[in-house]
Amino acid sequence: MLPPIPLDGLLDDDHQARLVWQFVQGLDLAPLYEPIKAVEGHPGRTPADPAVLTALWLYATLEGVGSARALDYLCLHHNAFRWLAGGVSVNYHSLSDFRVRHLAFLDGLLTHSVAVLREQELVDLNRVAHDGLRVRASAGAASFRRRPTLGACLQEAQTQVERLRAELDEDRAAGNRRQAKARERTARARQERLQQALQRLPELEAKKKAGDQDQARCSSTDPEATVMKMADGGFRPAYNFQYTTTPIGQAIVAVEVTTTGSDAGQLRPAVEQVHDRFGVYPQEALADGGFATHEDIEALSAPAVGCGVYAPVPEPKDPKRDRYTPLPGDSPAVAAWRQRMGTAAAKEIYKQRAATIECVNAQARNRQLVRLTVRGRCKAKAVALWYAIAHNVHRAVSLGAALVRAGAARRALATEG
Repeated sequence: MLPPIPLDGLLDDDHQARLVWQFVQGLDLAPLYEPIKAVEGHPGRTPADPAVLTALWLYATLEGVGSARALDYLCLHHNAFRWLAGGVSVNYHSLSDFRVRHLAFLDGLLTHSVAVLREQELVDLNRVAHDGLRVRASAGAASFRRRPTLGACLQEAQTQVERLRAELDEDRAAGNRRQAKARERTARARQERLQQALQRLPELEAKKKAGDQDQARCSSTDPEATVMKMADGGFRPAYNFQYTTTPIGQAIVAVEVTTTGSDAGQLRPAVEQVHDRFGVYPQEALADGGFATHEDIEALSAPAVGCGVYAPVPEPKDPKRDRYTPLPGDSPAVAAWRQRMGTAAAKEIYKQRAATIECVNAQARNRQLVRLTVRGRCKAKAVALWYAIAHNVHRAVSLGAALVRAGAARRALATEG
């Protein structure tokens, strides 16, 4: 027979779930508690504790769990999740809503996670590395339709919503009414997505060549998703996750999600976001060639910013011309960038880009940041922030442990001396 085990005895003292819970206990969760209407001593169903939900999603992200239904199941059948949930079930609807509802709180939590690392001198913002990560959207290729088809689908959806509303008014039976309300909500959500798709079509039509505007297509499932070229060379609906990290500490310090497949023009907003969060501009920014636009290089090199760009100089069409030699039309900032990238020191610094941001992106992929289960750019950004915060929590644990080991080694050497 198996002896009973107390819930607290299910995990080792240094288990990662305990470390996540310790991190959550140190947070100010007042913004999550304020909207709760059910309070002690008054009518209303007891809500799930935001601290528990935060810990569950952080640990789930670290373990590569991105589905609310899967997390609901694990809360009953996996020791670490059972420990975090206190041995009770958590409804997957509550988990799903919580994951994407508190975007401002998550944004502030990312800043807090980096501030803690900076206070412990584990992260240095003087140099950052930036890159994009294309994540498959929750939309199929067949959902992309042209304007006439979208218009016909919208008309059909409007008719369906009106019919279901009429059925609700006619049928007063409780059971049938509940089912009819669910059908009406589904039809209304489809109608709203089709309206959003038609509203976005002018943006997509403007990107087409003259005479091809009528070929522009938008997804009826996720109107904000865009067909992008993926890492394997294929084209699929996706979002472009932009992460900015530090070579020292490998912490994620800035996050953005865009609906364009191109990385051009994304470096300057990333550097500005670092300044907005922490009040300082990085002195150096490392990025691949897709980010190196002349406009961004000039803006970041301005005295008010003072950020030097380290990005590859494109190969010239003329093989005889040295690409590191400034061109006659180059501005002083662009000319300085070309000359800088031709030096051995700059090439040595640039090697840190792949070792930093590519490593962070690989860890995100290992944690199953491959395909989204949510729709819309705002919800996609919430997912991006969860991954960034979870990554920083993991880095804090790893860097803290390394610091303790280094201190023990120094004390051992001092004792031997």
